[in-house]
Amino acid sequence: MSMPAIRKHHWTLVDVERLMDARDGFTPRYELVDGELLVTPAPSGRHQRIVGHLFLLLHAYVARNGLGEVRLGPGEVKLAPESRFEPDVFVIPAVGGRLPRANDPVTRVLLAAEVLSPSSSRHDRITKRRFFQRHDLPEYWVVDGEAEAFEIWHPGDERAALVDDPFSWLPEGAREPFSLDVKQFFEDVRDADDPA
Repeated sequence: MSMPAIRKHHWTLVDVERLMDARDGFTPRYELVDGELLVTPAPSGRHQRIVGHLFLLLHAYVARNGLGEVRLGPGEVKLAPESRFEPDVFVIPAVGGRLPRANDPVTRVLLAAEVLSPSSSRHDRITKRRFFQRHDLPEYWVVDGEAEAFEIWHPGDERAALVDDPFSWLPEGAREPFSLDVKQFFEDVRDADDPA
């Protein structure tokens, strides 16, 4: 199933807010990129397991280093006027060494991560990634559960670093790098009856 991109001359935040008000619960997820509406259905159990595990690992690191706060989608991120994102996992920087105010709009992010699903692959890898690069998001991870790899993007990158081995992330202000063993990460989220 592919992620439907509902086309209209130009979608606005007002249009998206109307759609959100009309839905039951938190799905589908609506995001707005350069006037294009991205619609994502509810995530699978595996998708949620990967998101949850990544959140837990990042949360411990971000808290230990006093970097800010890790949040989960459907939390809203607005990096530019008339944009609206709900990354699967994202890190908001600390403000004056303290947690950001819980209800303030999120306009700056240290890291955003999207876990691919069949319905989101094109937009996570292309549409959102290009926007994030143009708006200087320091680091963007695309987590590919099928390939069991992370695609790591920075502003100006023409190609992702495709990582299936251990890697590190050292955001501004950190005392130590965040280290992730990709093989172990995917081993930890594997179903008990899946062959290794």
